[in-house]
Amino acid sequence: MILEMQTILEMGMDIILKFLGFLIFLIVGFWVIKRLNRLVIRLLQKTNLEATFINFIGNSSYYFLVTLLLLMALSQLGIETASLIAILGTAGLAIGLALQGSLSNIASGVLLVLFRYFKVGDWIEVGGVDGKVESIEIFSTTICTFDNCLITIPNKKVIEGNIINYVAKPIRRIDLVIGVSYTDNIDQVKMILSRILAQDKRILSEPEPLIAVGDLADSSVNFWVRPWVETANYLPTKLALLEAIKKRLDAEGITIPFPQQDIHLFQEPS
Repeated sequence: MILEMQTILEMGMDIILKFLGFLIFLIVGFWVIKRLNRLVIRLLQKTNLEATFINFIGNSSYYFLVTLLLLMALSQLGIETASLIAILGTAGLAIGLALQGSLSNIASGVLLVLFRYFKVGDWIEVGGVDGKVESIEIFSTTICTFDNCLITIPNKKVIEGNIINYVAKPIRRIDLVIGVSYTDNIDQVKMILSRILAQDKRILSEPEPLIAVGDLADSSVNFWVRPWVETANYLPTKLALLEAIKKRLDAEGITIPFPQQDIHLFQEPS
């Protein structure tokens, strides 16, 4: 009886020691992984790699090391990891079939990083949403709209749709359509528009701005005004030009017509 109790106590102590070793191994392992992950990110930041790629590599390496740590910690409890890996592989296959959408998001995230369609900080439009890229994660991409809303889009939807990157090129063209009355002198209007563009230092001389009659619409003669600016100056220059053109045309007595129709009344003889 005493021998049996001693055996039970020894087994209990052995289990407790293994469990304590398991906990200590996990705690120390997580501490080491965090420090190692920070070190890897610091080393990558000293290279010319983009921030998007660095964050993606950092997240991927962290999850990989955590998985490896868990397998090693389970081996401390005496669990056969080889059979566990086989079980996990079978379970992973079943889970993979059930979570095809999530796996496709991961694959899409890898493609987004590898092909560099955009990076963190870019102004893009995807799926009818435009804004600044906040982050590119394994499963999703987060965009901050200009009214300060965060929108999270699954990577699969990002990669499958059209991606418009507004800041990929160093310069952009501003496209304005300015309508004037048919009774106004188009040479005078063209001269006014040319002077307005020449006064704005943000507008580039090369490529040369275009000012031309683009449409003879129902209610107006439409001028195409297409200057080039640096990408960073696109929005403020566009807004400033619209205001300057309206004020200058008003001062010169040039009419900016609104849609209208002429109605002719005929009186039939009685």
